[in-house]
Amino acid sequence: MSDPAVPDLAPPDLVTGSVADPAVVVVGIGDDGWAGLSEAARRELRAAEVLMGGARQLELIPKPGSEPESEPESEPESGAEHGREPGAERVVWPSPLLPALPALIASHRRRRVCVLASGDPMFHGIGTTLVRLLGADRVRVLPHPSSVSLACARLGWAADRVEVVSLVARPAEVLHPAVHDGRRVLVLSADGRTPARVAGLLAARGYGASPMTVLERLGGAGERVVSGTAATWSLPATHDLNVVAVECRADAGTVPLPRLPGLPDEAFEHDGQLTKSEVRAVTMSRLAPVPGELLWDVGAGAGSIGIEWMRAHPDNRAVAVESHPERAAAVARNAAALGVPGLDVVTGAAPAALAGLEPPDAVFIGGGVTVPGMVEACWEALRPGGRLVANAVTVESEAVLALWHGRLGGGMVRLAVSRASPVGGFTGWRPMMPVTIWTAVKPPASEGKR
Repeated sequence: MSDPAVPDLAPPDLVTGSVADPAVVVVGIGDDGWAGLSEAARRELRAAEVLMGGARQLELIPKPGSEPESEPESEPESGAEHGREPGAERVVWPSPLLPALPALIASHRRRRVCVLASGDPMFHGIGTTLVRLLGADRVRVLPHPSSVSLACARLGWAADRVEVVSLVARPAEVLHPAVHDGRRVLVLSADGRTPARVAGLLAARGYGASPMTVLERLGGAGERVVSGTAATWSLPATHDLNVVAVECRADAGTVPLPRLPGLPDEAFEHDGQLTKSEVRAVTMSRLAPVPGELLWDVGAGAGSIGIEWMRAHPDNRAVAVESHPERAAAVARNAAALGVPGLDVVTGAAPAALAGLEPPDAVFIGGGVTVPGMVEACWEALRPGGRLVANAVTVESEAVLALWHGRLGGGMVRLAVSRASPVGGFTGWRPMMPVTIWTAVKPPASEGKR
């Protein structure tokens, strides 16, 4: 299963319980079921009073009277009886799971709970969710080889040279940043329709020549491999339990979209309100994105800064604030097309639209610095140690930046960019409007306000 953040749905004492409560044991299981489990995993399943998991995982565990014969075990652990069959109460995960998980775990807090998970529970799995919910000291994990390990073993791919993208409960567009000519990507599928969606995305992006291999039911008796290319893929659906392996090959003329800042202006849908490529690259260097941080892109225009921020690392988050509804809609389309559909788009006029947003680690003001209260609101909301970057192209907005530079310090730089363009039968330089960039870093809390 996927591993989204666990919401705060229960008081901590309801979930965490007492240190004397038995730890929740998470057992990874493959499509080979009981036969593929270690003896340590089998002992935990026999000792459990409650088995939790998806219906498919629970069906892989033999019921009383049906356990297959196995070789003699070592001495039983954790109070499990030698040879005891898994006769625990079975609980199928509710849907949706996350809202119900805290109360479900709390309702069995005095019992020996064993959770079943596909493959490695700590790789995009329920194990990480339970650790965040209960704490590492109340969760014990017995992993099984992940689908990634099994796929790489079948394909002869080096696991450390493969990028893994999960499409479980996520739109297919999150695959975009991983697609580069010559790279190998493993896609964790949501269901049997995922391979067709991946093929369509690759073909539309200009990577129709990419070989695709779908590996179904890895490790099980029904394991199957289906191969083709993105452009010629014809299967509308495969088995739901599958992994898609892609060797990215760009079609002739396909423009690469690197993760480094400064994507071509043509990569964005816009009406002219766009931070141009050269200025964007310098602006991003001043914002200095760090994995896991949150950016406010205020006066987002086409959303290019927020999008490039999120493309810098998959853990980065951004909120794009744009007052014009048409532009806000274009921001969302740009974010999806460039692989960051999780960009949060807020339609409204700042600074009022900033109220209630999560405090940011960095703020970019691309428009509206002359609006009363704009800089104040952004600076006050910024976390200690955070960066505020503002761009100006008019005399009036530049004057505002100079004023704030005098108050808060920081650095200022003016960029004057010229682009070559035809002049009759020759080539000349056409200057773009100069852009002034002000950067300020908020002092740590211990230093107080300046």
